[in-house]
Amino acid sequence: MKSYIQLTLAQLRLFARNRQVLFFTLFMPLFFMIMLGSFLGNGNDISLNGVVIDQDQSAESRVMVEALQANQVLKLMPAEDLNAALEQLKHGDQKLVVVIQKNYGSAVAKKGLDSSKASFLQVYYDQTNQMNSLIGLQAVERVADGVSKSITNYVPIVQIEPLGVQALQLRYIDFLVPGILAMMIMSNNLNGVAGQIASWRERGVLRRMQSTPLKASTFIAAQITARLVLNTLQAMIVLLVGSLIFGTQVNGSWLLLLLFVVLGTLTFMSIGFIIAGVAKTPESAGPIAGFISFPLLFLGGVFFSVSNMPEFLQPIVKSIPITQLSTALRQVMNVGAGLGDLWLEALLLSIWLVVSFIIATFTFKWE
Repeated sequence: MKSYIQLTLAQLRLFARNRQVLFFTLFMPLFFMIMLGSFLGNGNDISLNGVVIDQDQSAESRVMVEALQANQVLKLMPAEDLNAALEQLKHGDQKLVVVIQKNYGSAVAKKGLDSSKASFLQVYYDQTNQMNSLIGLQAVERVADGVSKSITNYVPIVQIEPLGVQALQLRYIDFLVPGILAMMIMSNNLNGVAGQIASWRERGVLRRMQSTPLKASTFIAAQITARLVLNTLQAMIVLLVGSLIFGTQVNGSWLLLLLFVVLGTLTFMSIGFIIAGVAKTPESAGPIAGFISFPLLFLGGVFFSVSNMPEFLQPIVKSIPITQLSTALRQVMNVGAGLGDLWLEALLLSIWLVVSFIIATFTFKWE
C-alpha cells in the first residue's frame, strides 16, 4: 500500500512538473470548445430527420409514405411505436413525427366528394425550434398537397394537422461540451499512456522498477489512480468553463457522469498500454496513437452527430468506445438520463475495457 501511494503521488508530481504537456492537454480541449462554441454555440442542427408511422397499412397510405420519404428536405424513417417516437422528439433525437391515421385509405378513396372526410396527417414537431418546425411542416404540406392533386385532380382531400411538442432547448454548445470532455479523456489516456510508457521503457526506468520488489499490478494501479485524479480535475475545469461562459449544465446525476469518466479513462488507458507494448520506441508510439485517435475525433460523435453520418458507416461508428463515451456523457448532461437508459453504453465500454486490459497484459513489456 505504501508503494502504491508513493507511486501515485510521484506520478501526480510528474504531471505537475511537466507544465507544457499539462497545459496543452487542457488548453486544446478548452480552445476547441470556446472557438466552436463562440461561432456555432447558439446554432441549431437543421437536419430534418424524423419518423413516419403508418397506422393504416393500406395501399393509399404506402403511397403517402413513399412520397414523404422521396422528399429531399425530409429524412423520415419508418417506425411503429408512437410513444417511443414522441420521446425521441422531446429529447431532440428527432425533428418530426408524421402519423398516417387509421382509415386513411378509405377516406382517400372517397376522392374528396365529402370535404368533412378530409384525411389528416398528424405532424408532431418541436415547438422550441421554430425554424426547423416551419421548414418541416411546409415540406410535409407540399408532399400532402402533391399526393392530393394526383388523386383528385386538385381537390385537397389530404391535409396535415400540426401538433406541437415541448422539446429540450439544446444548442450546439450543449452537444459540443460532452464531446470535448470525451475527446480529452481519450487523448490524455490513449496518447499520454502510450508515449510515457514507451519513453520510460527506452530510458530504462521500467527495467529499474522491475529489479525492485515492486509488483506490476502496483505500478499499473498507481498509474490508473493518478490519471483518474488528473482526468477528474480536468473534467471539472471543462464543465466549469462551459457553465460560466456558455451556460451549459448537467441535468443528470453527477455520480453517473463520474462513473462514465472513470470507465472512459480505464478503457483508453488500456488501449494506451497496448500501443505502448506494441511500439518499439517513443517515436513510433506517437504516430500509432495518433493514427488511432485522430479518426475517432471525427467518427465518434465529438463534433458532429453520428446520426448525420452515412447509414452504412453508423453500425461501425456506434461500436467504437469514443462513441459510447460521448453519447453517455451527452445523455447524462443534456437529457438527464439514468443508468437504466445508458446500460448499453456502459456495457459496451466495459467490454472494451476488459478486452483491452487482457490484450494489454500480454503485450506489456518491462524492457
